[in-house]
Amino acid sequence: MTEGIEAVFLETHNFGKAAGFFQALGYELEFETDHASGMLRNGDGPYVFISEIPQDREPQTQIAFKVADADVFRPAAPLVEVVTPFEDTHYGTREMTVRDPDGRVWSLQAPLKK
Repeated sequence: MTEGIEAVFLETHNFGKAAGFFQALGYELEFETDHASGMLRNGDGPYVFISEIPQDREPQTQIAFKVADADVFRPAAPLVEVVTPFEDTHYGTREMTVRDPDGRVWSLQAPLKK
């Protein structure tokens, strides 16, 4: 089972303005990368990760659900179609994508095993 929403990933054309918007809503910048992206957090709720993209791309939003252990998680087929199995990411998590019955793709995040 998932454990609620872990994160919201936002693409933007202007990282500074997008981060400022969330800071005005009470989020604090936890870290900023050297390539116009960063993570903001507000209490114990889901974090927001913002990434700047080129002007010729339409900004997207992705919600990531929390999974405690990628090795034991088993999605309920046939309602949950696995698009990509859990893979290690460069930002310290394991990520899986699944498709719902209406064709939307969702992200599932689990911690890396140490």
